[in-house]
Amino acid sequence: MKCPYCSSPDTKVTDSRDTDDGASIRRRRQCLACGRRFTTYETVEQVPIRVIKKNGSRELFDRNKLRSGLIRACEKRNISSSQIEEIVKRVEKKIRNELKHEVSSVEIGNLVMNELKNLDQVAYVRFASVYREFKDIGSFMSELETLMKNHKEKTDSVSPAKEDKNEH
Repeated sequence: MKCPYCSSPDTKVTDSRDTDDGASIRRRRQCLACGRRFTTYETVEQVPIRVIKKNGSRELFDRNKLRSGLIRACEKRNISSSQIEEIVKRVEKKIRNELKHEVSSVEIGNLVMNELKNLDQVAYVRFASVYREFKDIGSFMSELETLMKNHKEKTDSVSPAKEDKNEH
């Protein structure tokens, strides 16, 4: 590693520690020529992922774009920034774990909707209304009815079953 001050190639590591939950390593270095110290970060190089848009065009995956869409959907809801960031991390991890160089925007949207459905139903509907491009109130109502049906099935399966007490 060259010194950023004098460009000497002779440096030594004085301290190393994990950062970002082990996603990178922070190294303090000292130049053996000029004695100045500087910090470097070591991270795994990520293979770029391209997103295939609905119109067929392609663009690089941008986690900031994903985050901003989630922020809009979660606006004025009781959802913290850390919860939004966790969704971004989980979605990106699922995409990267598939080891594909291209992923459709439809797949990304479905991953986000699955995350939001479990977190906040209003945010889910907001995201779905943009993602699915509802053309009219009928398609919007259809999505709400599906959501309400799934919610009812979930709450019915969680509620305790009625038991007959000691019937002989």
